[in-house]
Amino acid sequence: MNWSTTAAAFDPWIPFRKPVPEARLRLFCFPYAGAGALIFRNWSDGLPADVEVCPVQLPGRGTRLMEHPSTLLSPLVEALAQALVPLLDRPVAFFGHSLGALVSFELARRVRRRYGVHPVRLFVSAGRAPQIPPRGPLIHNLPEKEFLAELRRLNGTPSELLNNEELMEIMLPLLRADFAVYETYVYSTEPPLNCPISAFGGLQDHRVNGTDLEAWRAQTSVSFSLRMFPGDHFFLNQPLLLHVLSQELR
Repeated sequence: MNWSTTAAAFDPWIPFRKPVPEARLRLFCFPYAGAGALIFRNWSDGLPADVEVCPVQLPGRGTRLMEHPSTLLSPLVEALAQALVPLLDRPVAFFGHSLGALVSFELARRVRRRYGVHPVRLFVSAGRAPQIPPRGPLIHNLPEKEFLAELRRLNGTPSELLNNEELMEIMLPLLRADFAVYETYVYSTEPPLNCPISAFGGLQDHRVNGTDLEAWRAQTSVSFSLRMFPGDHFFLNQPLLLHVLSQELR
């Protein structure tokens, strides 16, 4: 494999990366719909010192606000795989929350096919197994009033943001695009990954239940574990999660 691609290729994708020259592995972190890399910015403080945390910034948010967000998963994952090639020169693990779980899973399959790289572990959080189709009506192309109502019902967008017309004017195209990525995804059968999969869920999450998470077991040929945490769909930022991640990464 050619690792000679310049750093400029991946810098926009991981703007908050803190390089660790002697890192034992790199942990790539993928956010939920509407979120950016900023939600993982401080994770390196709570994880082992020899783990290099790489929060992934997808187009259309944060430091990449002026770029068009992706509406389809396959081209997004292809661009990710090409950009991150230089960082696959040591063991890697992927963590994804909600939409990020799907992105990280398909990225793991893409780098396996394209580069023969196998992550040492895949962490999937608050995301249904990919072979389970979305439940309920599709919302990404609803009229604005109905789309906003669905966002309120899902309880994943802060009310301060939903009530700010100027900010929502900026955020709506991104949120629609992210929901489109998830809702237009079509699962295709491939051999299971040969890395362990750890699934995490929220005990009060009414969108993704234990059965949805348990189904990830079919996507690995080795070990699988499921851990439930206090909280709803957005249980992400709690010290217990980082503690569990630290244990598994060791």
